[in-house]
Amino acid sequence: MATGIADSLSSSLGLSSGINVSQLVSDLTANAFDPKQTALDTRVTTNNARISALASAKSALSTFSSALTELLKSSAYKGQPVSNDTSVVAVSALTGGTPQGLPAQIEVKQLAQGQVLQSASLGAADAVAGAGTLTLAVGGKSYDVTLTAPANTLDDLATAINGANAGVSASIVTDQSGARLVLKGSPGADNAFTLTAGTGADADLQRFTFDGTSGSMARSQTAQNAQIAIDGVDMEFGSNEITTAIPYLRIDLNSAAPGKTVTIATDQPTATMNDLVQEIVSAYNNLKQALNAATTGGSGTSGLMTADSGMREMSRRLAALASTPLAASGPYRTLNDLGISTNRDGTLSLDAARLAKALADDPAAVTQMLNPTVQSADNPGVAGALKGITDYLNGTDGPLASSEATYAKLQKSLQDQLDALDDKRAAYGEQMTRVYSNMQTRLLQFKATQSYLEQQIAAWNKSSD
Repeated sequence: MATGIADSLSSSLGLSSGINVSQLVSDLTANAFDPKQTALDTRVTTNNARISALASAKSALSTFSSALTELLKSSAYKGQPVSNDTSVVAVSALTGGTPQGLPAQIEVKQLAQGQVLQSASLGAADAVAGAGTLTLAVGGKSYDVTLTAPANTLDDLATAINGANAGVSASIVTDQSGARLVLKGSPGADNAFTLTAGTGADADLQRFTFDGTSGSMARSQTAQNAQIAIDGVDMEFGSNEITTAIPYLRIDLNSAAPGKTVTIATDQPTATMNDLVQEIVSAYNNLKQALNAATTGGSGTSGLMTADSGMREMSRRLAALASTPLAASGPYRTLNDLGISTNRDGTLSLDAARLAKALADDPAAVTQMLNPTVQSADNPGVAGALKGITDYLNGTDGPLASSEATYAKLQKSLQDQLDALDDKRAAYGEQMTRVYSNMQTRLLQFKATQSYLEQQIAAWNKSSD
């Protein structure tokens, strides 16, 4: 740079030409400001890279924590409710939560059933049933069923009852004795129904009446509620599909078995928990290796984020995860207890044999430690512990927020310095342009004077000759 300026200046001082002001000012300005510009640009690039690395680390940690939390909501990692006698009771999980209070003992004393009425036999389904109106009463509501000739056969009566949409189904049963009208109500004592003679019901139509205790139709099945006992507590329901006895558990009553208890429990997801632990170790190691690359750089060199306190705190907290209590009590309280250990670089190793033994010895304890039914501060489970780390690091006053603020402040400071340098460069260039433009003007004046003098001397010499 200095050589270029000297050459330009040397050339410019020749009387045969003027100064190359533009090139000279450009060279002087570059010589004065380019080193500062380069240094600032390097700092901006490094700071931007750190901002990007920090954002990537935050995103990776949050993604890992959120994904694990969502994964553990799956019933595959909570265990499924099961019955030891599905011929009596079958169970299944309901969405929205985890069944509590299991295992439980259930006795099915009687099933819920609907009322069933049957008429006397007629010759066939197209036999005349009568004319007039019958009143069907069920659940505190009344419905009129009217027959008018010629649409007044047994089939027409069944169709009219079904058309009332009263919750009572009508069908025609035909056997060797002839055709009969069969009515069936919905299960539950509250769904008992009556069928009484209404306006204009003739004698034939009155063959299909029942007042609740007696009538022309025979009651072959009485409406009744299901009666069960759960852990000795008597309960009664109007349906054999029970969803309110145990939160988030559907109980299907399949047969009555008075005096017999059926056990409802939760099976332990041994296989899926084994896979889950391995996935946790693998995902954790991917995250930790990325952090190591950012903070150490590998091969004993310093990484981009070596001096960043937020990243160092993230690494430290994650490194402690394996020894963090996930349960307040029980045979397994930490990941270390399942055969997970921390390597020198902070990644995790899994002793598969030790994990398999823990799952074989007490799968319920392993499941409750990793994914407790009720999460709390003392029983956070692995998702809760990881979320606690994430929330602390990402908190408003947390280490990562502090690092972000530091880099944002430096980013603004560097931009201010770049703006100021641009202003100084422009001012310096203007100043140098004025100086050398004035110099060029004077040199041109000197050249003009020199030329005049040379002409006069030549003239004098000629006249002397």
